[in-house]
Amino acid sequence: MAEEETKLLLEEINPLLEAGDREALRLSLSEQRESDIAELVETVDPDRQRMIFDVLATPEAAQVLLKVNEATRAQLFELLDEHEIQGIFSELDHDDAADLLAELPEEMSARTLDGLGRTDAFQIRRLMRYSPDSAGGIMDPVVISVPADATIAETVNKIRAAEIDEDFYFIYVVDADGRFLGEVRLRLLLTRSETTRIGELIEPDAVYVTTDMDQEEVRNIFRKHDLIVVPVLDGDHRLVGRITADRVIEVAEEEAVEDLYAMAGTNPDELESFSALHAARVRMTWLLPALLGTGITATILTVFRSHNPAIYVAAVAFAPMIAAISGNAGLQTSAIVMSGLATGHLAALRLGTVLSREVRIALLVALSCAVLGAIACAILIHTRTPAGVMQPLKLVFAFGTAMFSAIMVATTLGLLLPFLFRKLGIDPAISSGPLVTTANDSISVAIYMTLAVLLAG
Repeated sequence: MAEEETKLLLEEINPLLEAGDREALRLSLSEQRESDIAELVETVDPDRQRMIFDVLATPEAAQVLLKVNEATRAQLFELLDEHEIQGIFSELDHDDAADLLAELPEEMSARTLDGLGRTDAFQIRRLMRYSPDSAGGIMDPVVISVPADATIAETVNKIRAAEIDEDFYFIYVVDADGRFLGEVRLRLLLTRSETTRIGELIEPDAVYVTTDMDQEEVRNIFRKHDLIVVPVLDGDHRLVGRITADRVIEVAEEEAVEDLYAMAGTNPDELESFSALHAARVRMTWLLPALLGTGITATILTVFRSHNPAIYVAAVAFAPMIAAISGNAGLQTSAIVMSGLATGHLAALRLGTVLSREVRIALLVALSCAVLGAIACAILIHTRTPAGVMQPLKLVFAFGTAMFSAIMVATTLGLLLPFLFRKLGIDPAISSGPLVTTANDSISVAIYMTLAVLLAG
């Protein structure tokens, strides 16, 4: 909902909230979409949130709770009693319920799960066994499957009898042990004879994913094959669920947000609460190591203090330029590599191909920055000193050489670290975070000061 629409809805609802007119509030909210109500809930104080949930029917309350942001949801979990929470969870799809249970305190999560029906609790527990970032963690376990010897008439009857609220596009075919054989498009059930065996209509080359596959890889498979839905198989090739395109869109948004937080030097845990103290604690866990890194940079500068004072003072003046340019060059490279890894482009998955391209780019960038930086250095430094022109010229040469070297080192780190982190199972986005950029600064300053002292001192 647009900001203007949210404001208009708030103006309509506010008088009812202030007057405590629950019946009028119920009537007004019944005309709104759950997504619009969720945006409204995010803008009002806890007392008004409580009143809104008092007038919502349980199915609508479940959808609103699902659609609000994580910080608001944590606040609502404190406002609602356990009976209300249990009723809301009973209305959620199993995959959504599993996601939200992970946000509850462990004891409350266990009690809520115990209060659900046996079948629902079993399905949710099965989903919670998987990593939340895996295909198993984001799948919907409710699927319609039939044996290969079933007729179209039997299949249609099974569809009619199934209790499934979500749209579906394929019928999955399995053997006697539940192993996946293929899929059949729904339109074939309408165009073929009722006595036709489903096994005759199977598309055996159907695309599928496995429960342990990372959600980012699942997203790339959807993009590559233009999928609407994909079946999920376990380690024994048994059909255990499905993932739909709308879920993948959510995953893409989550991945993008996580990458942005990692690059900014924080993480999505900051969204769990409105508390400024909580957000500050999350940010400081990243900033304290960065502070240590800048301390290392300062230590490097002081190490060279005992050398020629005139050269030291002149050299220090240009250290920030070296650190900034080399750091940004490394950031550009890591951003390109991360983008390629995230989208699954084949070229980005081959280190040799990327290395060949990025090294050539880095050489051109480093040479250009070295020349331009050296010219700037020459202009800013006095052209003559009592000792003549040699020391300034040496410093200019040292600056250009250091700029070239620092950019090459930073670019190499920006290229290799995303691949290394990915190999270790760490989010490659961290390679663009403050920890790595701070390390780049320390390395580039060390290179520069060493060359400045050796060449100009």
